[in-house]
Amino acid sequence: MTRIIAGRAGSITLEVPDAGTRPTSDRVRESLFGALESADALRGAAVLDLYAGSGALGLEAVSRGATRADLVEKSSRAASVAERNATRVARAVGRDAAIVVHRVSAAAYLHAPRGPFDLVFLDPPYDLPESELTHALELLVPALSPHATVIVERAARSPEPTLPPALIADRSKRYGDTTLWWVAPEAATSG
Repeated sequence: MTRIIAGRAGSITLEVPDAGTRPTSDRVRESLFGALESADALRGAAVLDLYAGSGALGLEAVSRGATRADLVEKSSRAASVAERNATRVARAVGRDAAIVVHRVSAAAYLHAPRGPFDLVFLDPPYDLPESELTHALELLVPALSPHATVIVERAARSPEPTLPPALIADRSKRYGDTTLWWVAPEAATSG
């Protein structure tokens, strides 16, 4: 069972697509969002959840104070689940947040001018080729606010993501078979 862990929509149960996605565990989300709250990265944030699946990451951010979440999911079945979950969370948080599900691939979504986003989650399927992840990160750069936080979730056995020159790896944290990479725009780390 997947649920919203905390915030205004805390304890709401989320649907999970029956196949083709790998939801981030509650334990990983709890640790990740504790760190994001500690860094004051959620309140008022514009959030982008690429490869959204059920939308759990973007919806957790909205529950904890983000004002906008764009959930991007190309699988029609998963996008339908994300839409139902978004409706539940939107009811709980009221008019304080806008949540939109986009039924397109991450690359297609990022080809149009978007943003700026303060917080971005990239949780692609573990079998996504590294070259596609690198391409998505390249396309993402113009959509980032100057002090954005980008979280890349990969299998622990995966290599460190190859970042475009405009992004810098801040840190990583391993949770069992999952590793989270914290990435920031180069300008944010040098200023």
